[in-house]
Amino acid sequence: MAMNKKPTTGMRDILPEEMRIRQYVMQVIRETYAGFGFTQIETPCVESIGNLTSKQGGDNEKLIFKILKRGEKLNVKDAETEEEVTDGGLRYDLTVPLVRYYSNNSASLPSPFKALQMGNVWRADRPQKGRYRQFMQCDIDIFGEPSNLAEIELILATTTTLGKLGFKGFEIRINERRILKAMAAYSGFPEDSYDSVFITMDKMDKIGAEGVRAELLENGFAAEAADRYLNLFAQMEQAEDKLGFLAGELGDFLDPEVHTNLREIIDSVEATKSAQFDMVFDATLVRGMGYYTGTIFEIAIPEFGGSCGGGGRYDKMVGKFTGADVPACGFSIGFERIILLLTESGFQVPGASEKIAFLIEKGIGGERLCGIIAEAQKLRSEGKQVLMTRMMKNRKFQKEQLQKEGYEDIRDCFLEALK
Repeated sequence: MAMNKKPTTGMRDILPEEMRIRQYVMQVIRETYAGFGFTQIETPCVESIGNLTSKQGGDNEKLIFKILKRGEKLNVKDAETEEEVTDGGLRYDLTVPLVRYYSNNSASLPSPFKALQMGNVWRADRPQKGRYRQFMQCDIDIFGEPSNLAEIELILATTTTLGKLGFKGFEIRINERRILKAMAAYSGFPEDSYDSVFITMDKMDKIGAEGVRAELLENGFAAEAADRYLNLFAQMEQAEDKLGFLAGELGDFLDPEVHTNLREIIDSVEATKSAQFDMVFDATLVRGMGYYTGTIFEIAIPEFGGSCGGGGRYDKMVGKFTGADVPACGFSIGFERIILLLTESGFQVPGASEKIAFLIEKGIGGERLCGIIAEAQKLRSEGKQVLMTRMMKNRKFQKEQLQKEGYEDIRDCFLEALK
């Protein structure tokens, strides 16, 4: 059978031009987040299947690449359920592995602990533009900081990074899970159905108010509850201060501290930001992960037309591993979408080293070749990128290809030079 030269569906090969951009972006991320006190860590790409299916990952738990047991532990013949033949899976995000990492190593970590993690994750999703089955994620998380200083630091660090990469005019949309719950309670939805309600509410910008109402009714919710919610939403949209309006209208359904806390985050970021972006309160923002407990936020970049990252507070997740809750908050950059936007815009990596190529004619060797190598080594010691290669018959084509790769200084080394 012939070998398949194409990558597996949903995976892709990365060519040198894009790889240079990726490496530059990772460098900017490391340096910027280090300036905010974040320390880079790494976790395994394989996690226990029990951790991955703990009902913390929302719909992503349906997209796990599961791994069969090995050796004597694998008994496919007698197995009746999938659980009997699997014990691990490829991670679908970096948060679940990070919480396990923190739970296992917290005794030797500082408090608060500020972690930076970059790595590939895998989801058996339908591939589309900017979405692959294997893709790089970049997360920053803070453990042990109960105040909104965590949210402020995460937003400032991430927006500073985006600003250094040339992005401007984007939005950080922010909401609070407790506001979502208060709106649902105010409207009369049953508490055990909140997650279903939130999933529908999250579609407001795609299907509109009438679409939301129709889906709520289709899911069996009372028309009175749907209408009360949509009326509240419509009034909020007309208010100059949307957050203030909700705080007043929801009354006893919402703890006043939630409004104060969220207002302080928005005002603090707006007053100290270094990049060009807007903080926008969005009462329909949900975020799909089941582990969020408080503030949630998302990056919206106009050029992409969708989310390019997000995160929030998840104070109850460490407790599922250790039995003791620890304040936790994180932000994830949509790394692949950022790379896509930079690549499509013709982004050039700044400050790249000068690139020099030596084309060495066939037949050159001995002392002459040693001289060329010595010259190349000297240039490398000066910080230049130097390529040495034998000269092709079609030298014009060879030079054109090298110029496409950024080699502006191309030096011909002919045998005649010895004469």
